[in-house]
Amino acid sequence: MPNSRAAALTVLVASAAVLGLAPILVRLTETGPAAAGFWRFAFALPWLALLTLRAGPLGDRGPGRPSPLMALAALFFVLDLGFWHYSIAFTSVANATTLTNLTPVIVTAVAWLVFRERPRALFLLALAVALFGAWTMSAGADGRQGSNPRLGDLFAAVTALWYAGYFLTVKALRGRYAASRIMLWSTALGAPLLLGLALILGEAVPPASVAGWAACAGLGLVHVAGQGGVAWALGRLPAALTAVTVLIQPVVAAILGWLLFAETMTAAQMLGGGAVLADVVLAQWSSRRRRGPPAPTTAAA
Repeated sequence: MPNSRAAALTVLVASAAVLGLAPILVRLTETGPAAAGFWRFAFALPWLALLTLRAGPLGDRGPGRPSPLMALAALFFVLDLGFWHYSIAFTSVANATTLTNLTPVIVTAVAWLVFRERPRALFLLALAVALFGAWTMSAGADGRQGSNPRLGDLFAAVTALWYAGYFLTVKALRGRYAASRIMLWSTALGAPLLLGLALILGEAVPPASVAGWAACAGLGLVHVAGQGGVAWALGRLPAALTAVTVLIQPVVAAILGWLLFAETMTAAQMLGGGAVLADVVLAQWSSRRRRGPPAPTTAAA
């Protein structure tokens, strides 16, 4: 259904652009990194609960009950936000967001190691160049792009592992549940974990001003519109295409970081970021299986 595919791609592109606002809002929340994740979930929950009242294409209406896979998705998302928000605190918005989006490469690598889906030689080349690009982005920082750029870059790279787990888990769930129900339970189960983490680490939990509260509320809307849109698209588009399209996010984040926080990128970082993004796309293209000629169809079909 070309029209349905085009609509799904449109939603996906818009959702990825919205997600580019997330690292900016995290910087403005006036809370600790894990606390920012908690408020993101807390403000999103009422909207997600309302969305579940509408019956989806699978016929499910209402919140229902969480499945074990939903709990796993929540755990992956908590680890994802925890590591990513700390990377935003330690390094530049551009580095934190770009390195996190090594996820598509990791997904394909895991499929090779775990499911014995051997990629082509071109993918291995793309993986090597992408890793070189990630190293270049970290090594090329000018020292004024966060309190601890190297540690922040490491956290961002580790975030890609957790996001890959979340991505694959949601893809598996989308065959049985509506995106709204998956988002509701992964958010509801993850919120207390993030709050507990923030308290254990001694973070500032409530924002200090109205502007901070507004940023937290904005994170909730970004969660619903951005992450929810990606989850919805995962039920209609291939996972590889979805993962690659989400690469719009670091581009938007880098531009906003430059405009709002005057975070300039060195020539080495621009080269490394370009290598990461280009080689993630190349890795996905090289991992596609060649298809034979289409099977003949009948008039009835």
